[in-house]
Order: sequence, then structure tokens, then C-alpha cells
Amino acid sequence: MERSEISRRLQRLVGPFERLTRLGLRPLGRRGFPYLPPPVPNGVSVPEPPDELGAEYDTEWARRPLAREARRLIARGPLRLGTVMVARPTVDGLDRLTDLAALDPAPPLIFAPNHHSHLDTLLMTSVIPRPWRDDLAVAAAADYFFNRRWKATISALALNAIPIDREVTNRRSSDRFRELVDSGSSLLIYPEGGRSPDGWGQGFKGGAAYLSARTGADVVPVYIDGTGAIFGKGASRLRPGRTRVVFGRPMRPEEGENTRRFSDRIEQAVNRLALEANGDYWTAARTAASGASTGLHGPTGSSWRRAWALTEFRRRGIAGRSERGRAWPDLGRRGD
Repeated sequence: MERSEISRRLQRLVGPFERLTRLGLRPLGRRGFPYLPPPVPNGVSVPEPPDELGAEYDTEWARRPLAREARRLIARGPLRLGTVMVARPTVDGLDRLTDLAALDPAPPLIFAPNHHSHLDTLLMTSVIPRPWRDDLAVAAAADYFFNRRWKATISALALNAIPIDREVTNRRSSDRFRELVDSGSSLLIYPEGGRSPDGWGQGFKGGAAYLSARTGADVVPVYIDGTGAIFGKGASRLRPGRTRVVFGRPMRPEEGENTRRFSDRIEQAVNRLALEANGDYWTAARTAASGASTGLHGPTGSSWRRAWALTEFRRRGIAGRSERGRAWPDLGRRGD
């Protein structure tokens, strides 16, 4: 059989399939808007699509029943076990929350600790009493924990983290937190806005005080000691040690008190807890009343002087007895 004859027979066999294929693809060739983006005229700039990360990230999905159950298993299992093994926490001051814990239901609270490490959040979600631990939302820096989709997903699922601006609590964020408090959730927020760079505390911003005024929830000052040495800012690996968490008495704004003054009172309360953690209750009360306290912020001066003072300060507390702190030489005269 000649080659031309073979070609004609193959064409007769393939022809019907080719026609059907063309008929099927014809609608796709005419497809346009809304199946495809509309054409853009020359000289017209199209605005960028809205950002869905950072402070705009929607965490509502993380509070649905399935996500809540997954978070409960994660928090009660590997996260809590790992935190206890690494941090070995000693917890004080829980008696100051006993009366509120006995209420049914326990009222929502805003926990406001100092901040030295990413470990702080895991530690707090492990030691906060159960009436508030099981339904706790964490205010997390939008520019760090929600700048990548995978980080945002993990933070929202494992910690029930809510994005918040470090510098200012905008109306959208405060409305979101107010809805959570109205539904019975408690909040964990770091008034310093970021981790300590040198082991001493930083000045408090007004976020916790503002949210307390907006939601009506009391603020619980908390002092955390030891996490900075385990995994502080800039650290590349964990150094297991001992930590201490001290809870203070719940606080609320006084009549006519503005956000700034209330925030100052919260800061002073955490400062007093720092003295209490590295000494005793009465000495802490007397030192705080004298106004000469350096429990939270440390002395002013050069970096080496602040580091020296921090070592001496921690040496008096439980957390200070670990391998944290620098071993300073004894420069005093020794007796013969």
C-alpha cells in the first residue's frame, strides 16, 4: 500500500476526534471576564491586592471547634511537656487569683508579664491557672509572627495568637480583643512590646491598660525570671535552666485614671514582683515604696555596669542559681 493511501486512511480515522476537540476548546478560546482578569487600559495602574498577612491576618478559623481541640491537645501534650523540661518553672502568687478562680464562670483576665524570650509565651500558657488557660488568646507582634503565612498559621493554631501592632493598638485590634473577652476568653499581652535586649526590662507601652479600659477585664501583672538566659534575644540554641513566675494581684483602672497612668501602675506592680522574686515580700514592699527599686529596669549607666548589676540581682533568686549569668571575678582584697 502506498504511503499516500496510508495517510488518507489515518486522516479519516483521526478527523472526527480532531473536530470534537476543537468544538470542546472553542468556548475556552472565547473565555474572558469574569473567568479571566479584565484587560487593563494603557496608562492605568491597578492597585495591589489587600495584604492578608500582618495585622490583617484573619485568625477566626483558629477558634472553631476542630482547631480548638487540636490546640488543646498540642498545648497539654508536647508543648507543655517540653516547656517544663527546659524551663523547670517555680510558680508563686497563685493565691492572689484564688477568689476569682472560685467563681463560676471565672471572669476573663488580661495577663501582663515582662518579656525576655519567645519561651515566655509557652511558659505562660503552661502555668496560668486552668480557668483561664483553656481559653487564652495571645497578643503577638504582627510584624514578626504574622509576616509569613506558615508562621501565621502555626501561631494561630498552636497559641491562639492574635496579630497586634507593637507600637499602637488600633481600633480594629481592640474590637477583636473586646469580642474575645465578651465571649469569655482571657488575654496574654506583653506591655514592653518586644523582648529585652540586655536582660533588664523595658518601658511599658499602654496596650494592656488600654485593652483593660476597653474590655472591662482586670489586668494581672506577672514577672518572669530566667527565660532570657535559656533562650534570650539573639540566642542560637536553648540552654535549659530554672525559671520563676510570680503572679500579682488583679488591677483595674481607678476612677478618672487615664491609660498612661494605669500603664505606669502596671509597670510598678511588675517591678515589685521582680524584687519579690529575687528577695522576699517585705523587702520588695519596702524597696518599692522607697522609689529606689531596680528590680525590673536595672540601674542607669554603661552596659558592663548593668550586666554586673543583673548578675548580682539574679544571684539572689531561684532562677539566678542556674548556669545563667556571667561569673564576675572577685576584685576585693582577700585576708592573709
